[in-house]
Formats: sequence, structure tokens, C-alpha cells
Amino acid sequence: MQLYQNQDLKIYNSLSGKKETFTPINEGYIGMYVCGPTVYSNVHLGNVRTFMSFDIIFRYFKHLGYKVRYVRNITDAGHLENDADEGEDRIAKKARLEQIEPMEVVQMYTVDFHNTLNKFNFLPPSIEPTATGHIIEQIEIIKDILDKGFAYEINGSVYFDVLKFNETNNYGKLSGRNVEDLIHNTRALDGQSDKKNPQDFALWKKAEPQHIMRWPSPWSDGFPGWHLECTAMSTKYLGEQFDIHGGGMDLKFPHHECEIAQAEASNGVSPVNTWMHANMLTLNGQKMAKSTGNFILPNDFFTGENEHLSKPFSASVVRFFMLQAHYRSILDFSNDALLASEKGFNKLMDTINILPKLQVSNITTFDVEAWKTNCYNAMNDDFNTPILIAELFSAVKFINQVKDGKASVTQKDLEVLTKVIHDFVFDVLGLQNVDSCNDDGSEKLSDAVEVLIKMRAEARANKDFALSDKIRDELLAVGIQLKDGKDGTTFSTN
Repeated sequence: MQLYQNQDLKIYNSLSGKKETFTPINEGYIGMYVCGPTVYSNVHLGNVRTFMSFDIIFRYFKHLGYKVRYVRNITDAGHLENDADEGEDRIAKKARLEQIEPMEVVQMYTVDFHNTLNKFNFLPPSIEPTATGHIIEQIEIIKDILDKGFAYEINGSVYFDVLKFNETNNYGKLSGRNVEDLIHNTRALDGQSDKKNPQDFALWKKAEPQHIMRWPSPWSDGFPGWHLECTAMSTKYLGEQFDIHGGGMDLKFPHHECEIAQAEASNGVSPVNTWMHANMLTLNGQKMAKSTGNFILPNDFFTGENEHLSKPFSASVVRFFMLQAHYRSILDFSNDALLASEKGFNKLMDTINILPKLQVSNITTFDVEAWKTNCYNAMNDDFNTPILIAELFSAVKFINQVKDGKASVTQKDLEVLTKVIHDFVFDVLGLQNVDSCNDDGSEKLSDAVEVLIKMRAEARANKDFALSDKIRDELLAVGIQLKDGKDGTTFSTN
């Protein structure tokens, strides 16, 4: 029996606006699609948070025993500036400015994307398709939508007819908008556009003579609209209907709304059972923006070279910080919050490191099974990582009480405790024990501190309290705290 058969998992569905009991279309199997990056610049922190949310979801599904096909695309063509239907392709624009080939831009920033996610210990998706690798599929969908009367071709471009679609379907059901409001709030066309109505969106754009990225089609040499690629790739690898589609909150409208319309127009069915959206990031209470200087790039954390940071932070500390907020909540970065998270992360890892050294007893003064159930309940409540972390720290408190002789644990319960902590901390949350990842350096540090602890013990035995205090205080100044107990002196890193 797989774990998922005993779990009541509830997920907030953006389409219904409420938490729903999750039941996959095919028992034991999950199809999940997440909108990936547009690779024209370095991956930004908002991307990292969104993809981290779905990395946790992917990990938890795998932990429960599901077989998961996780598809996350690479947008390497067709994404116009400001998410509009006019203007210049972002990748082509970057290539023109840098005087290099568009695919050089794509390669450069795809590598950066993968390198950054690897540093944060992301699992790779099952499939990572590209928009340019699926031009044929996109053209076929456009033909189908045209044949069914939900699109029109004009001057070599093809547009989706929102008003026509809305006669039989509900355009706006994901974002809660209706076409009448969209019409009221949209300026009239100025004659510069080929679109019949401002709400219509591009399925295919005719390329201007100077446009670098172009492909032949029945309508013109051009390129697909941005929204179309996700419909083409999700349905190709997951089917006309699949379990989960995710992305950032900013993609709900128009991108995901347009995906639903395209899929319903082409296939006649709603493509996704559960829509999930991760919320945005702020920095010091304000929206991140390069134009104002209020931003941090992922690599800044590792170097500390940013005016908002007082020191470097490890990728696992940043990951731990992000997971202390629910994926649907706005997350605000600040240096003080990161420092606090670093202390919490180090305390968690120090506790995990002492688990093998605990003395066992014939009784347990902690309800391990109830705690284990609480951990699963947290993740089953729409992947509530903040509650899970709070439960982990309940175990941290107990473990340290056992170490200090103020509580006790049996061998059996210690084994359960150890397995559950490792399952959730490393497999589900994807954290890494920095000490265990750098065993040689960790052992040398430990040996050096043990020498100083012996010197301090000798100083105290000789009543040289000035030297004893000096050793303690100088170790504390570099982040190493000594703890005196009945069994001797131990240390932890802050």
C-alpha cells in the first residue's frame, strides 16, 4: 500500500476559489504542468520562489508514492514585451542588443536557470520541452481552432476571437473577470492593430522583415503567440485533461485564462482539474524592481554583495526562509528575517546531527505517532510548509530535552522520529545539511573547537576564569556557541 492511500490531501484550486480533496484522474498517477521561464535574462528571485513551491509539491507527491509526470517548459520564442500582442520578442530583442544569435541568448540563460535551481537543490522535471521544439504542434492547434470558428486570420496573423468563444463558453472564469468588464476597461483600437476586438489575443504573428525568429506556416512566415505554447506542450505530454497546472499569480490573467480558452476551443473540454498559483515576493515591504534598486538576484545571497544583505547566506538557508511562508502568501525578504532564518536552520541541522548520539530509555515522554500525523496533516492542508516546520521544531525541542536528560525516548520511537525528520527535512522540503555536505571541513572545525574546549576546561580547573571567558566569548563572536552541561561542554554554530 502506498502512503497516498491513507492521506486526505486538500489543494486550493484557483478555478473554484476553495480547497478541494485531491483525486487524480488516474489512481496513482499525476500529471502536472508548470509554466517555466522566458530565457532572455538571469532567473530572478520571484521565479525561484514559484518553482520552489512546485518543487515541494513534486517532492511530496513522490514521497506519498505517486508516479508523477512533471512538465515544466522553456519559453524560447513568441513572448512579446509586456505580455502584449504587439512589440518585439524579448529574446530577439536581447539578441539584437547583444549582437548575437537568439539561440545563443536562449542557451546562455537556460544554463543560468538550471545552475541557479541546482544550487537550491531542485529536482529536475520529468520533461522540459521548449516552445521552438513544438512549432508544428502549435500550428496544428491553430488550424483546429480556425476550423471550429473561434479564430480568424488577417494580414498573415491569426487571432483568437474572445467574443465568439464567450457565446458558448466562459472566458474569464479562472481570474473572475467577465468579458463585459474587459470591454468597458479597454481602450478602443487605434487602427494600428489587425484585431477585431481589444480582448482578442494572438495565436500566430506575422513576422516583420527585421524579425529574426520566424517559421513558415499556412498564414505567413512568423511565430506563435506566447499563450499557445503551453496548450500545445501540456496536452502533448499530459493529455487533453490533466491533474494540475501551476505558475505564478501574475500568470492567472491573461496567460492561464487564454490557455483554458484555447484548449476548450480546440478539444471541447476544460484542460485542468486543479489550477495552482504561487504568490509574489517583496523586499523590505516593497515590490522588487530593478528600476528602483529594490531587488536581489539569487547569486547575491551566495556572495553577500548586495546593499540589502549584511553577509552571504547559503542556498539552504534561503530555501528554508522561503518555506516559512505558505506558497499562496506574499513573502517579504529582509536581512533581519534571513538572519533569523539562518539561526533556525542551524538549530534544526544541529539537532539532526545529534540524533545518532541520543541515549535511549524504556519510555518515551513525547507522542511520536501523534507528531508524525501532525506533520502529514500540515502537508495535506494545501502543502502548508510553515505548519510543517513548526511541527519539526516541536521535535527539535524534545530531542534537545532528551540530550539534556530532561526527557526520554525508546529505541523504536527514536527510529521513527529519525526517519520522519529525514523524510520531511531532506526529501520533502529539499533542505541540505551543510555540515554533512562538507564533511572534511566540518570535521576539522569540530576538532579545532574540541581543542579549544579542552583548553578552556584546563583554564577553569586552574581558576583562570579570564582565559576561560575569553575562549568562550571569542568563539561566540565567530558564530560558535559553547553549551556547558552535566556531561561536559558541547558546541553549536549560529
